[in-house]
Amino acid sequence: MKEIEIHKNPEVELKFKSYPEEIQSKLSYLRSLIIETAAENTAIKKIEETLKWGEPSYLVPKGSTIRIDWKAKTPNQYAMYFKCTTKLVSTFREVYGDLFKYEKNRAILFNLNDKVPKIELKECISLALTYHAVKNTPRLGK
Repeated sequence: MKEIEIHKNPEVELKFKSYPEEIQSKLSYLRSLIIETAAENTAIKKIEETLKWGEPSYLVPKGSTIRIDWKAKTPNQYAMYFKCTTKLVSTFREVYGDLFKYEKNRAILFNLNDKVPKIELKECISLALTYHAVKNTPRLGK
């Protein structure tokens, strides 16, 4: 795996520190999967970590933004969000069925006690990171 340049916004670290401890570790794991997946793609040289809508967000050139967050109103759940106007979540639903829980066409949801399906989630992340290259292919190339 190659090194990848990460452009960090210091506000993201503050956001992570604002979460309950258990959530910090869950979201840190999702963050590590996003960065690991980006580093595995030879076309991706850098990733930007910032806040969008107050949520930790990850952007790469030619990709679609990925956000991760936890909401106090659903304390036993956290999520990975995708741009709702893309075909990402509908494709995940078609390819992976009920392996994941979904929120409409915008998110994959996780309960605190869920075991995250790492391989499949990394495939979803990869599709988001390369979305503009695959958006016109059937099932986004899957």
